Amino acid sequence: MNHTQTPFSSSDDDAGTMTTAQQSAGSGNSTSLGPTVGGSRHWRDVFWLGIFLLHLVVVGLALGVLGLNRFRKKDRLNIDQYTERFLENQAGLTEDYWPLYAIAGAISTVIGWIWLLLLGSHSNQMMKVSVHLLTTYLAVLSVLCFWGKFFFWGVAFAIGSGLQFLYIISVIDRLPFTMLVLQRSVKLVWKLPEVMRVACAFMLVMLIWLALWSFGAAGVVASSMGDSGRWWLLVVFSVSLFWTGAVLCNTVHVIVSGMVFLVLIHGGREAATMPRNPLLQSLRYAITTSFGSICYGSLFTAAIRTLRWEIRGFRSKIGNNECLLCCVDFLFHLVETLVRFFNKYAYVQIAVYGKSFNHSARDAWELFQSTGVEALIGYDCSGAVLLMGTLLGGLITGTCAVIFTRIKHPDREMMMGSTAILMGMVLVGLAMVVVESAVTSIYICYAEDPLLIHRWDPEFFNQMSETLHQRLQHRSSRVREGLSQNRIPDHIQETVTV
Repeated sequence: MNHTQTPFSSSDDDAGTMTTAQQSAGSGNSTSLGPTVGGSRHWRDVFWLGIFLLHLVVVGLALGVLGLNRFRKKDRLNIDQYTERFLENQAGLTEDYWPLYAIAGAISTVIGWIWLLLLGSHSNQMMKVSVHLLTTYLAVLSVLCFWGKFFFWGVAFAIGSGLQFLYIISVIDRLPFTMLVLQRSVKLVWKLPEVMRVACAFMLVMLIWLALWSFGAAGVVASSMGDSGRWWLLVVFSVSLFWTGAVLCNTVHVIVSGMVFLVLIHGGREAATMPRNPLLQSLRYAITTSFGSICYGSLFTAAIRTLRWEIRGFRSKIGNNECLLCCVDFLFHLVETLVRFFNKYAYVQIAVYGKSFNHSARDAWELFQSTGVEALIGYDCSGAVLLMGTLLGGLITGTCAVIFTRIKHPDREMMMGSTAILMGMVLVGLAMVVVESAVTSIYICYAEDPLLIHRWDPEFFNQMSETLHQRLQHRSSRVREGLSQNRIPDHIQETVTV
């Protein structure tokens, strides 16, 4: 992987940073980007592939057994004899709750498909609604939970609403650039209808797994175990569903990233140099040689990325509280170290070069740091905005599940609602990941060779370069300010000595 652009530095002079992107665009060479989708590849991260498949088998068997044990007959498999110490509730049947999960799955699927259908014409409005509506929705849910005497959930939603509000306030100045990046990403993927079909196909695959998952979860909710036992089982199955959903989302991420990267590097979907069946090639690599890397990265990437967004937003609003700033800086540098090995940009490297996950993540982050594009990525909040849309879709699904469950089974409404939220997030996330894949591919291409972005959209290239210049200036001024503050005590000490 050859890098032809001039490296950026956070401490460079303003005049130097001002023209670097333009010089890179002029000297970029799109043929120097190394191998793309095509050719033979080695299997990567096979251990994690085996762990994921084994986990699917074990969890699938457990879900089937627990669901079947309450299907049309109580304790069909005589499992209750092993849980006699935990029997606290009147047992129900799987079919009492399974249809409610089916309704929740249908609602979240409709939300995801509507989002995909409105992607091209109303994307900007949808993003703004996601950002501003989520805070209000969380606050309303908190009030309703307190009113219904669900104090734990009331406090949880209140904290979530407060954190969401503080985060929006801390990044309000970044939202115009974020919306610009999202608009261009939508413009890019909307011209690739096969990408939309991939997202819909993987949503159907997820629905098939959710049919089994909800069957087992309904059996757990219907069981005669105490609330603590049922909650622990649901937590374990929810972690499994989160990992499975993340793997499917990131598989779509790799497929779409490979396709978008090829479109950018070859100058368009209809270019004569485009390989034959690029989508099928990306799909083949994503579900074979690179699937282990996807399984590995899906375990950690989402949690680390969310923590990084919160710390970045909080850190920018601390002010001059040196003690608090020191603690937050420690956490920030710790998370930044983790980000070096677990970041979403690794999926583009996996799609294009077929590397292992850690290798891909490290190379992507070193590329961004060596070119200064890391400053631009830190300023962009597109991933957080898309996550807000995913959370909103999940919360709407969970709310509908609570309403339907309250009619017949009011004592199980929070169990149904909390698990339905996760189902909704997974299905809506499969729609959102299409845009996120385009965003990551754009940044990788901009760092590899800015000429690719300039050829695709010159106006967008100029806006990216201008924002990058401003961010590098801001970073340089902060470094100079820090150095000047550090010199003040030395000056005072010299004066006192004299």
